[in-house]
Amino acid sequence: MTIGSTSPSHPAPEERDEAAVHEQLQQVQTLYPSRVVLTTYPSQLGIDPVSLNWGAKTPAERGPVVASRNQDTIGKRNAIGAGGGSYCIYRALAVAIGALAPNHRPDFRLTEPTHKIGPFGTWSDPEKIVSLDPWGHAVVEHFSDYTEQGVDVRPTIAITKAHMKLAEIDDAIAKDILKRDGDIVTENGELKVVKVASEPVWYLPGVAKRFGISEAVLRRALFEDTGGMYPELITRPDLQVFLPPIGGLTVYIFGNPEHIPDPTKRLTMRVHDECNGSDVFGSDICTCKPYLIYSIEECAREAQNGGVGVVVYFRKEGRALGEVTKYLVYNARKRQEGGDTAANYFKRTEFVAGVKDMRFQALMPDILHWLGVTRIDRFISMSNMKYEAIVGSGIEIVERVEIPEDRMPADAKVEIEAKVADGYFTTGAVHTGDSLDTVKGRNWDEIAH
Repeated sequence: MTIGSTSPSHPAPEERDEAAVHEQLQQVQTLYPSRVVLTTYPSQLGIDPVSLNWGAKTPAERGPVVASRNQDTIGKRNAIGAGGGSYCIYRALAVAIGALAPNHRPDFRLTEPTHKIGPFGTWSDPEKIVSLDPWGHAVVEHFSDYTEQGVDVRPTIAITKAHMKLAEIDDAIAKDILKRDGDIVTENGELKVVKVASEPVWYLPGVAKRFGISEAVLRRALFEDTGGMYPELITRPDLQVFLPPIGGLTVYIFGNPEHIPDPTKRLTMRVHDECNGSDVFGSDICTCKPYLIYSIEECAREAQNGGVGVVVYFRKEGRALGEVTKYLVYNARKRQEGGDTAANYFKRTEFVAGVKDMRFQALMPDILHWLGVTRIDRFISMSNMKYEAIVGSGIEIVERVEIPEDRMPADAKVEIEAKVADGYFTTGAVHTGDSLDTVKGRNWDEIAH
């Protein structure tokens, strides 16, 4: 055999590469036998979206939200994006590794809501609800005709009921803050709750109006800052609904959900933004977990007194800046000259993220309008942004409730005093100017404050 030649049983590297590429192409072809569709256009052959009239008075007039790219549905899509919020990526991975068939259709039998909520007039008001699908829980009830015709319609809201078991609630019972009544609090100390999970569904014209910007600017920004993931934001101006790849929200209702819109019943509420470090793991650098626990206690007490309590939990980790950014800011706060002070609390966030807060509460009241809220008797929150967004949307807030002093971790004083100086509600003194420098958090190596 000549030097440099290759025997028939040992193909050359180029041949092996070609064989590997061919095999990969065959695998893709098996999963996705149709051609790749990078984007679509309004007048394109085969494009005939299901009618969707946001703000229509009935689900039949409104029509379902259809985002699936399944072969039978792609031409009928009336929404940009994919169902499942950020979890659509895991679905793609499941399909890629063969754990899930790409054409799988869910069986929604027996999944209907455990409790009836609405409909309310706000559901058909395009000014009140622009960031969730008010009929997203009613696919089986109202849109089964479409699914029977092969259109892939997915729920974006689910309603269930459960029991909550928390060590902090056991402690509240022991301290006589809560009582076992066999209704709201069971004999073994569990809280009965109704839970609502909602994925984001954005009506783009309404979202743009809510933020005071043009729809064209919103579409371009969403396209660019998602890495160009959704070209139909640009090529399909006729599609006005977008399912963004972000976290959703969960509602916890203590008491009868029918009491929420009832003006004769008192409503206690907290709107809480996710803080994994505190809510789950008990970090003491902020007030998130103690405020959340306090609000759960107060919501349960309101329900025991004949009213209703609601906690809305948004997935907006680290003020919607993300946990990596939050930890970078923690490092900068603790290492800065002069220590961790209230005076520099927001500055360090702005140095890292460019903005001190990206939660932008303008869309937050939508879930309250979906629940039928018209008045909140006790709002367990000090946030001026949340208060202004809720009141600005037409909902009355009777009383604002700050976190009790004895619930506040010592190291969280920096956060709370900085926020109060920035506009948070308080009935106490407000630090300003040089006095903010005197509010200082502990160093990493300090065991006690």
